[in-house]
Amino acid sequence: MKRKITLFIATTALLGAVLVSAALGDNSAASSQRPSKGARVALGKTTLGKVLVDARGRTLYLFEKDGHGKSACYGACATYWPPLVSSAKPRPARGVRASLLGVSKRTDGKRQVTYAGHPLYTFFGDRKAGQTSGEGLTDFGAAWDAVAASGRAVESTASPSGGTGGYGGGYGGGYGG
Repeated sequence: MKRKITLFIATTALLGAVLVSAALGDNSAASSQRPSKGARVALGKTTLGKVLVDARGRTLYLFEKDGHGKSACYGACATYWPPLVSSAKPRPARGVRASLLGVSKRTDGKRQVTYAGHPLYTFFGDRKAGQTSGEGLTDFGAAWDAVAASGRAVESTASPSGGTGGYGGGYGGGYGG
């Protein structure tokens, strides 16, 4: 019970920080006149080999609970596993197949980047380029895996985080839609 309360408090605090950050974002006239660029998807080197990464070099993951190109990760899940969204057509870097890049509309209306039909996510625990601490976790009802250039899940033999479960502690079943 204490673990659930602690998780709830941590999730609420994180969500509050996200909302404050969004409210204090750059609202200058110059920023609103910049042309919209699509999210960049590249290949990056990690301990798992070369995997898909975002423009900041953070590992991109697929969620095995997703189906038919649609996300099953909302609410607290999307707080821990932020979806890669793009207001314009996603841009492939060298080694990324443009034909496998796409977008899927989320329930909030945002466009989530997909690769080989899999919606893509980052993991809030990956703070630096090349980290893969989300690999193999089973948060929110299914496994999370890094994505290879082929579009397939990268399966590691052991979780780089040193265990299973990870953030969310498997309590994801009751959160979000």
